[in-house]
Parts: sequence; structure tokens; C-alpha cells
Amino acid sequence: MSPIKNGPVNHEIDINTISGFFIEYLGFNPIEELRIIDWLVLPQQVLLSIANGRIFHDGLERMKEIVAKLEYYPRDLWLYQLSNQWERIAQEEAFMGRCGQVGDELGSRIVATRLISDIMGLCFLMGRQYAPYIKWFGTAFSKLKSAEVLTPLFTKILDADTWQERQDHLVKAYGYIAKLHNDLDITDSLTAEVSQFHNRPFKINHAEKFAEAIHAIIQDDEVKQLPKYLGGINQYVDSTDVLSYTNKFRRFWSMYQ
Repeated sequence: MSPIKNGPVNHEIDINTISGFFIEYLGFNPIEELRIIDWLVLPQQVLLSIANGRIFHDGLERMKEIVAKLEYYPRDLWLYQLSNQWERIAQEEAFMGRCGQVGDELGSRIVATRLISDIMGLCFLMGRQYAPYIKWFGTAFSKLKSAEVLTPLFTKILDADTWQERQDHLVKAYGYIAKLHNDLDITDSLTAEVSQFHNRPFKINHAEKFAEAIHAIIQDDEVKQLPKYLGGINQYVDSTDVLSYTNKFRRFWSMYQ
């Protein structure tokens, strides 16, 4: 936007019906019943904007109903994504040390950063909070209760000069998120202790045990039929051009068919 001295002014104000607005913004009408696939292709930043967005007037008293419906994922969809987030950690938790062992210090740091990001995403899910897009990701994380313990550990991981030192701090982070999981009391208590990756000198949390235990308690048959470790769109798409535009993120329906 830029100031003008004369001529028409674009106030960036649109007039729409409630249904019309949401069909344009979400790609479907949330007044009607939401399908599982509708939930999964909605970026968390979009859901967050509805759940936490300001409503200045609701004369028809319809917005309150919609906001309540989209406040957070239904339980089994929450479990589905929670399971997948643990699996993301399981898939890479040994690689930070492996990169360092072969002298790839840059690769080790990159993997450590990815693990930090996945742990942060896990904390949003465990706290039943939608995560914002990347610009506000760290700011929003700092407001989670878990940030008090994890932020100092993340800083030490990022500042570490060797993969062994990096690993020591990651181990503490793994122990803490294991405790957070057990505090949820949704599965039998799982050990927070780390152990070696096969016979290699890499200490890992074996995050797959959390993923499997959580997936096993999903009750909804339709959710059970979803691709096991695909998750919601934020767990496999990292493109601003996709996550910011309805006509693009809606195309990911096909991932679940």
C-alpha cells in the first residue's frame, strides 16, 4: 500500500457472506460437516488465524459456532498427527551423529536444526496448539510451557562445536519430551532413557516407540485407514506458495486417496 493524493482508495475491505468467505479462505464451508480430509489439508497457520483471530461483530451469531468447531483437531486426528511427528524424529535422530562421525560438521548442524524444529512442532501438538508460519514459529513456541526447559537446550545444541556435545544436549531434550508424552497419559508410560543406535555410538530416543504406541490407540476407522506416517499437510509440505494459497493446498486431497 502507498499513500495517494487523489483518486480511488483501496481500503482492502471485502464484503462477503459467512459461507462465501470461508469457502474462499478454506476451500469448503465449515458450517457443514467437516470431513477428515478437510482437516488434514488445512495448514495450521490457517486454522490458527480462525481459532485466534479477532471478531469485532457477530450479529448473526454464526462465527462463534464456526470458531468453536475449528478450535482444535478432533481427538483421533490429533493422535494421528502426534504419532507422525514422533516418527519424523525417529527417521532422523541418528543422523546428527552420523554426519559428525564422517566429518560433515555442516550436515550435523543441519540435522540438529531439523530435529529442534520437529521437537518444537511436537510440543505444539502435545500442547494442543496450532503452530504459526515460520516468521512467528519461535515467538509462539516461547509462549509454550515446554519452552522454559527446551529453549536453553536448543541454544546449547546450536552453539555446540562437536557432534558429541550436540548429542549430549539433544539427549536431555529427548528425555524431556518423553516426560511430556507420559504426562499426557494417553498411552502406557514409555521409557525416557536413550540407548545406542544399533552398535553405533549414537544415542537416540527410539522415537518410533512413541509413534507406534500413539497410533495404536486411534479409534476412528477412517483415521486408521489414512497413510500411516503421512500426517497433516504441515508435516510433509514446507512451501510458502502452497501453505499460503487455498487453491494450492486444497490440491493435496489426493495424498489421502
